[in-house]
Amino acid sequence: MTKKQYSLDEIRLRLNELDDELLKLLSERRGLSIEVAKSKVETSKPVRDAAREQQLLVKLINNGKDKYHLDAPYITKLFHTIIEDSVLLQQTYLQNLANPQSRKPLTRVAFLGSKGSYSHLASREYFGRKNMELVELNCEHFKEVARTVESGHAEYGVLPIENTSSGSINEVYDLLQHTTLHIVGELTQPIEHCLVATREVRLEDIKTLYSHPQPHQQCSEFLSRLEGVKLESCASTADAMQQVQEMDRDDVAAIGHASSGKLYGLQSIQENIANQTENHTRFIIVARKPVEVSPQIPAKTTFIMATSQTAGSLVETLLVLQRYGINMTKLESRPIMGNPWEEMFYVDVEAHKDCEAMQNAINELTKITKYLKVLGCYPSDNVKPVIPKLDQ
Repeated sequence: MTKKQYSLDEIRLRLNELDDELLKLLSERRGLSIEVAKSKVETSKPVRDAAREQQLLVKLINNGKDKYHLDAPYITKLFHTIIEDSVLLQQTYLQNLANPQSRKPLTRVAFLGSKGSYSHLASREYFGRKNMELVELNCEHFKEVARTVESGHAEYGVLPIENTSSGSINEVYDLLQHTTLHIVGELTQPIEHCLVATREVRLEDIKTLYSHPQPHQQCSEFLSRLEGVKLESCASTADAMQQVQEMDRDDVAAIGHASSGKLYGLQSIQENIANQTENHTRFIIVARKPVEVSPQIPAKTTFIMATSQTAGSLVETLLVLQRYGINMTKLESRPIMGNPWEEMFYVDVEAHKDCEAMQNAINELTKITKYLKVLGCYPSDNVKPVIPKLDQ
């Protein structure tokens, strides 16, 4: 007997059915993740169990290969995403229990730029995970974001702090020196820069290109190949796109996200223009009051310190972290305004501020530094994937 040949319409119909089944199963799995979080409240077990994740991945890879003819990289990538979602879901559940006052029907969030800016997209991603309904307050500059939260006009502010391509965003680091706000969360977002315009135009016809200074830096290699193009800076990528929309000319374009461009009636004319294919920006979430972090959740602590102007003083502080087994993920220096040649150091560590090691480290650092202030302790957004160890 010859095998029945299915038409394209029949194949697509079956694919649609399978996609619906997958969505149903993913929803059911999410529900079970919440049940796991509830059980961990009673047992005080940490959110992550690396040994179990390792066993799970190995079992899935072996079953996928033997039963379903699926390769290891495909299964690994798929379940890393599922596990990351489960971890973040459980973290949110535990954080809501630890901070019941933060659950409000409406949450006001301040961010840089108009709707469609990268800060706006980050705001929706972060608070979307927490099922919060947002009142969105767009600001013209970073200081306005901070002032909006400090004054109580917003509960939270979203600030970009560093990018994998252009590095640290110094204006935000300098702002953190002088604000009373606390860091209560973080989010790392992929940044997908493209060139957008009102209509399909040739690159060689573009005379002026609008964007925020950060995308100009992050796309510098592509921009260097455009001859005679003038770069104009805007408060945000969204403001740049709005400017191009209003001008409605064939010789202007903007750098931004393709989906944001659609909000302004713009189309993408050139994609993937960033210097690095893996282009990510880390955002911090700030609020007037610190957040309580469940000890079951992987946490980060950010603090600033000023050391004495003697040889080896910075090294001495770093040795304290090493002695207590605290992993430092970021060290940034910025000048102290009004104190020439003196610097403030910003430090991110993977540790809960209330754990014994971190408390001991802070006590020692306070004695050997001129100034130390904890800016915040918050759940870590970076869910590091477990790498399955397969038998060779």
